[in-house]
Amino acid sequence: MAQVGDIVRYLNSVGGGKIVRIDGNMAYVDEDGFETPVLLKECVVVTPSQPKAKSESKFVASPTVVPAPAQKQEETVEETPAGEKLNIVLAYEPEEIKHLNTTEYDAYLVNDSNYYLYFTYLVKSNLHDWVTRFAGIVEPGIQVHLEHVTRDMVNSIDRVAIQYIAFKQGKEFKLKAPVAVEYAVDNTKFFKLHCFHDNDYFDTPVIAFDIVKNDIPQRSVVFDSGHLEEAMLRKKAADKPERRNVEKKQRRQGVIEVDLHISELLDSTAGLSNTEMLEVQLKEFNSVMQKYQRDKGTKIVFIHGKGEGVLRNALLKELKYKYKNCDVQDASFREYGFGATQVTIR
Repeated sequence: MAQVGDIVRYLNSVGGGKIVRIDGNMAYVDEDGFETPVLLKECVVVTPSQPKAKSESKFVASPTVVPAPAQKQEETVEETPAGEKLNIVLAYEPEEIKHLNTTEYDAYLVNDSNYYLYFTYLVKSNLHDWVTRFAGIVEPGIQVHLEHVTRDMVNSIDRVAIQYIAFKQGKEFKLKAPVAVEYAVDNTKFFKLHCFHDNDYFDTPVIAFDIVKNDIPQRSVVFDSGHLEEAMLRKKAADKPERRNVEKKQRRQGVIEVDLHISELLDSTAGLSNTEMLEVQLKEFNSVMQKYQRDKGTKIVFIHGKGEGVLRNALLKELKYKYKNCDVQDASFREYGFGATQVTIR
């Protein structure tokens, strides 16, 4: 039912206004300063009048007690026997794996264990020191997003590192030693499709670095840089006499031997494609050739093995276009079999 103060419109005719008084079943509506009598049942309330403020009681009401919300119980972490050993992975996932020339990347940390990890993710560029890119806690069995990596950022990354402390909440656990794991980053791999591999934790191929595998930190880096430099200088000084003696002996025999087998050039070929290994072998070949290319009469035997002839053909191509002042022939079969090429500088 309409009341005094309501804004109304008329049910069966055009018009309306504010009810200023009611007399029986008649309402008097103010329309632009004129009171129009209208049956109450013909009035439709558009805006009800505001209720009058209640007068304050002379008695002070006792405060209403609102029960405090029950504290949310911490979710129980479902543990597994395998999760008692830490497995931590740092991975870079491309947004568009089929467009590596233009895509950007996302960095993730995977915590495959029963432990919480308090960790920092750090990046070092060629010209600067370490920078913290992420610091926080990752829960057990969780993958956390660290940062979005643009192409410019990829080009500036020289090394990455993860520092972590493992712990459990509200229960006993075996102590894990805090560790810092550091990796050198080959930026060119971010633009080569064959460098991205399937991973148990991702739906698409990624570039992944194992930080910890079954409780064993991978490539743990804890050293004094000053002591390291001193040790390198001592090793360099110790190597020089032996290297000079070897070269003299080789020169007396009239032949310099260079073994281009990849196992002789690298300690490990893990993660390298055939193309990348060939690049390493050609780099060593060119280094030797540039060293002796002015020494006329020098004979160099490059031992490459028989195989499918890929390396041998690559050497012949380099010799044809870069070192035209050389004679090339197969090396002595009696001494090297079919897997060596002799180059004579003239």
